[in-house]
Amino acid sequence: MLPASERYERPSLTVDIVVFAPSEDRHRVLLVQRRNPPFEGRWALPGGFVDPHEPLEHAARRELLEETGIEPVHLEQLHTFGDPGRDPRGWTISVAYLAVLEGGAAQSIQPRAGDDPAGVGWFDLLALPPLAFDHAAILAPREGSAGHRGLKGDRNPAGPKLAPQGLCPVLRHRPCPPGQAPHSDVR
Repeated sequence: MLPASERYERPSLTVDIVVFAPSEDRHRVLLVQRRNPPFEGRWALPGGFVDPHEPLEHAARRELLEETGIEPVHLEQLHTFGDPGRDPRGWTISVAYLAVLEGGAAQSIQPRAGDDPAGVGWFDLLALPPLAFDHAAILAPREGSAGHRGLKGDRNPAGPKLAPQGLCPVLRHRPCPPGQAPHSDVR
């Protein structure tokens, strides 16, 4: 009998990081513009491949620093994405992380494009450009997802008092900006 390592195909492992900057008037997310195929020129969440034997959170911190120059204080694991076809290069599973920049932290941080991306910038969460890979799905809300337990409830650093209704995509624990209704369609 063949060993398991030869019987089962192995996916590539990646991390994607949602860097979120909430404010009273709008919520922004940090995106990088891809320099290389696939999706050359399209905007995407910062992220990349996990190195062999590298812890997942370390990979997320490394990729975020390499691509944007940002070193987050806190990362929260959001969800794992692995639908076939999410990456045209092959079978890829991605673990998504969240970094929330509270208050004036987003204004004081000046992200810069590293070696890999062609550009980096803040985008209004409700007015996103077309995104690479399945990154629109990563930013879309998923009602009742067990994988999002870190976004609400007692593990949430903001606490459960900000949940559960009138909330915007991605961060179900953050109220929508004044005058904006929650949206279920993120583009």
